[in-house]
Amino acid sequence: MERVSKINYYLDIAQTVASRSTCLRRMYGAIIVKNDVIVSTGYCGAPRGRQNCPDMGYCLREKMNIPRGERYEMCRSVHSEANAIIAAPRELMLNATMYQACIDVSTSTLAVDIDSCQMCKKLIINSGIETVIYRNTPAEYRIAAVADWVFDDDSLGKIGY
Repeated sequence: MERVSKINYYLDIAQTVASRSTCLRRMYGAIIVKNDVIVSTGYCGAPRGRQNCPDMGYCLREKMNIPRGERYEMCRSVHSEANAIIAAPRELMLNATMYQACIDVSTSTLAVDIDSCQMCKKLIINSGIETVIYRNTPAEYRIAAVADWVFDDDSLGKIGY
């Protein structure tokens, strides 16, 4: 019997967390791990006390034909990364690793080549998290160094100036 790698072990947990997501498009799950201890978890869902999209019976972004990757302020959900960060004390996020998995609701399969949105990248940078690992398949993943997001700032120059 082959033992699952530590990275895939944590990605498996992130994928399970994603199953709690209430997004009608993509179900994201995130966990923050430091020194081999899970610090917090987060999944996509409406702010506490508000109705989730499945409860309302529709996705506002879908209803407005907003393409993937645009107008996140119209999304009813708090993203998985944000929820994991909100639930964790800062001192436990410093130099930690965030693991993420995403299930595409339309196909019920893992979404490949996922990435954090610009809003969540800013939260991750400020939280002190050092690395983010994104699941592509049950065995394959991509590792992102958060420091690269600081020095390779893809949010600059996109406004049309």
